[in-house]
Amino acid sequence: MNSKDEKKLWDSRFTEATDAFVEEFTASVKFDQILADYDIRGSIAHATMLKHIDVLSNNELELIKSGLEEILADIHSGKFVWSSALEDVHMNIEQALTDRIGEVGKTLHTGRSRNDQVATDIRLYLRDKIDVIAELITRLQSGLIDLAEKEVGTILPGMTHLQVAQPITFGHHMMAWHEMLERDYGRLSDCRARVNIMPLGSAALAGTTFPIDREFTAKLLEFDSIAENSLDAVSDRDFAIEFAAFASLLMTHLSRWSEEMILWSSSQFEFIELPDRFCTGSSIMPQKKNPDVPELVRGKSARVFGGLVSLLTLMKSQPLAYNKDNQEDKEPLFDMVNTITDCLTAFGDMVPEIITQPDNMRNAALKGHATATDLADYLVKKGLAFRDAHDVVGKLVRDAITQEVDLSELSLDALQAASDLIEADVFDVLTLEGSINARNHPGGTSPEQVRQAIARARTKTKARK
Repeated sequence: MNSKDEKKLWDSRFTEATDAFVEEFTASVKFDQILADYDIRGSIAHATMLKHIDVLSNNELELIKSGLEEILADIHSGKFVWSSALEDVHMNIEQALTDRIGEVGKTLHTGRSRNDQVATDIRLYLRDKIDVIAELITRLQSGLIDLAEKEVGTILPGMTHLQVAQPITFGHHMMAWHEMLERDYGRLSDCRARVNIMPLGSAALAGTTFPIDREFTAKLLEFDSIAENSLDAVSDRDFAIEFAAFASLLMTHLSRWSEEMILWSSSQFEFIELPDRFCTGSSIMPQKKNPDVPELVRGKSARVFGGLVSLLTLMKSQPLAYNKDNQEDKEPLFDMVNTITDCLTAFGDMVPEIITQPDNMRNAALKGHATATDLADYLVKKGLAFRDAHDVVGKLVRDAITQEVDLSELSLDALQAASDLIEADVFDVLTLEGSINARNHPGGTSPEQVRQAIARARTKTKARK
C-alpha cells in the first residue's frame, strides 16, 4: 500500500478504518475516472477564481495549474495509478496534487465540495459529448439527403400494416428518416441548454462562506449561466434524464430504420443491398449475408431504454440534497453516450452506401393495387361522393384479385362497367408515376416536392457547420 492509500482525506472524524469490502463497494473510481479531463478543467477554473478573489496567490495558482496539467499528462499516458481507497476521480487527483506540490495542493478544495464538483464534471462531460453527437446526427442527415437526391424518382411501395398501401418514392422515404433525425437534433439542442448551467459554487448543499465569484468561473468554463439554488444544483440530475430520453427516442428511430433495412435486404423483399463490410456470414450456411449492423443497432436500443429507466428509478425517491445513490448515475449515462455514438457512427458510414434495387421495388408496388386510392380520388373529382367511390374501387380490387391482375391491368371496359364516370384518362392516375406525380404539394411524395424538401434540409444542415 503506498502512502496516499494510508489516510483518507476525510477520515479524521472516524475511529476505525473502512471495511475492505465497503471500500471497494462504495468506490466509483473504476468508472468515474473517465471524468478526469473535466475534473481537472473544473479544478483549474476554480483555482483561477480563488486567485481572482485573493484566496490564492499567483504563485500558488501556478503551482496548482502546473501540477494538475502534469497529472493529466500522466493520466493520458497511462502512468497515473488509480486507488480505490481514495474512492473517486476527485480524491485521486487531489491527493496526487498534494503529493506533487505539497501543502498548496490542500488549498484547492477551498469553497467547494465533491457534491458540486461532480455535478460540474458530469455537465462538462455531457456537454462535450452532446456536441459530438450533434455532429454525428448532422453527418447522418447529410448522407440521407445525398441518398434521397440520388433516388428521388425511384418508386417503392409505401406500406401500412406492412401491406402495400400507396406508391411513394425512395427519396421521400429517406427524407422521412431525415425528419426523425431533425426532431432528435432539436431535442438534443434543447437538452444542451439545460446541461450548460454551472452548479459549481454550491458546495455541499448550502453554498460557501467564501466570497466566490461564480459568474467568473462560469465564464472560464463556458457555461451559459449559474444554477440559482445550491440545494437543487448539487442533487439535480434532470439534465441526465433528459439526455436519456433524447437518446431513447433517437434509438427508437434507429431501431425502426434497422427493421426496415433488415426486411428490405432479405430475399423476400430484395429492395436494397447493404455493403458487404457492414454484414457478416454464417458459420454453417455459406450462402448467408446477415445484416448484423442494423440488427445490433435494433438490439442496442434496449440498453439505452434501460438506462433511461435506471436514471428515473434512481432519482424518484431521493430527498434533497445529494445522496450516495447518485453515484449510480454515471455508468448508465456513460453507456448511453457510447452506445448512441457508436450507432450513429455505424449508420453514418453505412446508410449513404445503400444499394437500391429499383426493379424489385417497382414490381412490389405493382402487386398490391397501390393506386386504388388514386382511382377513388379520380371518381370523386368526377362528382361521385368519396364513400361511393370507395365502394366502387373496392369491388374493382376484388375483381382484379379474382383475375390475378393488378388494378391498373383491368381493361377500360371492366372499369367502366363499375362506373360510367370512368373514361380513358383513368390510366393516367392508375400508373405508379401518375400516382406519385399527383401528390405535388408540400410534404408529398412527388419528385418535385422531394427535391424541394432536400434543398431545404441541405440548407439547414449546412448552416450548422
